[in-house]
Amino acid sequence: MIRTIKKGNRMVKVVSEQDVQAVATPDDAEMDKRVKAAVKSELDRAIICKKPVAKYDRASKKAYIQLPDGQKKYVL
Repeated sequence: MIRTIKKGNRMVKVVSEQDVQAVATPDDAEMDKRVKAAVKSELDRAIICKKPVAKYDRASKKAYIQLPDGQKKYVL
């Protein structure tokens, strides 16, 4: 599913994972792969350094901070 969202004076196209092949070029796919790897690397680094990490709970649809001890603090 492809949908367009207006953010201020910009139009943002949101593409579901099923439709990525229809609109993404091979360069786009490579960039997505690199971005995902960079984010995973930074999350792993933050966990190793015992820093809090921001995450999103899809079940409750709420953002939270996961502390180094595993405790979750939901953001309002």
